[in-house]
Amino acid sequence: MFDKISDGFRGAINKIRMKDDEKALKKALDELKKSLLKSDVHFKVVKDLLKNVELDTKKEGIGKANFLKALDKHLTNILTAPGNYGFVYASKPPTIVMMTGLQGSGKTTTTAKLANYLKTFKKKKVLMVAADLQRLAAVEQLKQLAEQNGLDIYYDENAKDPVEVAKKGVEFAKEKFYDVVLIDTAGRLAIDDALMDELVRMKEAVKPHEIFYVADSLTGKDALNTAKQFDEKLDITGVILTKYDGDSKGGVALSIAHQVGKPLRFIGTGEKIADLEVFVPDRIVSRIMGAGDIESLVEKTSAVIDEKEAKKLTKKLKKGQFNYDDFLKQLEQMKKLGSMKNLLSMIPGMGNMLKQLGDIDLENSAEIKKIKAMINSMTKKERENPHLIKESASRRRRIARGAGLSVQEVNRINKQFQNAAKMAKKFAGKKMPDINELMKMTQGLKFPK
Repeated sequence: MFDKISDGFRGAINKIRMKDDEKALKKALDELKKSLLKSDVHFKVVKDLLKNVELDTKKEGIGKANFLKALDKHLTNILTAPGNYGFVYASKPPTIVMMTGLQGSGKTTTTAKLANYLKTFKKKKVLMVAADLQRLAAVEQLKQLAEQNGLDIYYDENAKDPVEVAKKGVEFAKEKFYDVVLIDTAGRLAIDDALMDELVRMKEAVKPHEIFYVADSLTGKDALNTAKQFDEKLDITGVILTKYDGDSKGGVALSIAHQVGKPLRFIGTGEKIADLEVFVPDRIVSRIMGAGDIESLVEKTSAVIDEKEAKKLTKKLKKGQFNYDDFLKQLEQMKKLGSMKNLLSMIPGMGNMLKQLGDIDLENSAEIKKIKAMINSMTKKERENPHLIKESASRRRRIARGAGLSVQEVNRINKQFQNAAKMAKKFAGKKMPDINELMKMTQGLKFPK
């Protein structure tokens, strides 16, 4: 997500090798300036950041530690705008949210992602309202997303007035005791009076607690300009940046709070329904600086992983009884957490390793598809006892034929699986191993691509 900015920061920090070296500080600031401007950070943001970092570093004494401290502090200030972060609930439910933005920004998909986030991680009863009657496929798209992901939706295929749909949707939510209502509104290819008039009328009719502006991060500085215009007309309460996984520059996130004066609430980190992250400034800065974000990682995993099941699994791991059925269950759990690459970026020290791994897709990778095909070709007894495959050549041949794999591939996957089970047994119930030890143990493992 923040690859280019993080690389630029590392380059700048490495320029400072000695204390009280003003030339080194100037070189570091120049490096930082080039990196931020290349990453599409607004020039006013860059100017303010560099000025404040320089003043603080000189005040505390030029050195790597003080430069890092100043950079951390002022980067957090830039990303912090007045208002709330994440999702805030109204004192009396339902919390009503209007999802606004231009056509093509990913607004409808983001509505479903936010509904899934609130349902999965916050255990809330959420209703999506399909009030985008401008784009022909919008209602159908939201219906499909609801069906595919077990989400609730209100729609009226015969409706002509989106404001009436929004009002009826809110009334329905109150009758059925929903916690949250997310209204997917119409967008246009560009801002025009008809769009804004419709949104203003809807705002007056449903009296939303929040108005989120959904911006496409790939549009760069245009995202800033349109966010300002939406804010002038609607007084938005926050911004959600989409398609952030495709924006290795990351500059829009650093600019939007500073220039628009509205907080970033969430960022879309991938195409899947689970790929939505809460935007908390100090945590994001920690990730940019390469220090990870353990707090967010713990929050995500604890919300999805059932504690009783986790204890059962730990017992099995300690006894070395982890099997292919357990593997499939864990894979399903991990899918709920979203992008694997994004999760790994929350672990301190994983920055450089992530570049080697590339994008890890736990659902569609060729390696995972092979493992799933192999498991589906096993008997129940074989899934529960992986050692049976190792001990029987006839079993391996039968599994290979059923999975469309070679016997060699079955041998390799089974060996990898058993090595992974041994590693899991070693660390079951213990603290996370030292990252260098973990990397040594994983050398030679084939990561899914």
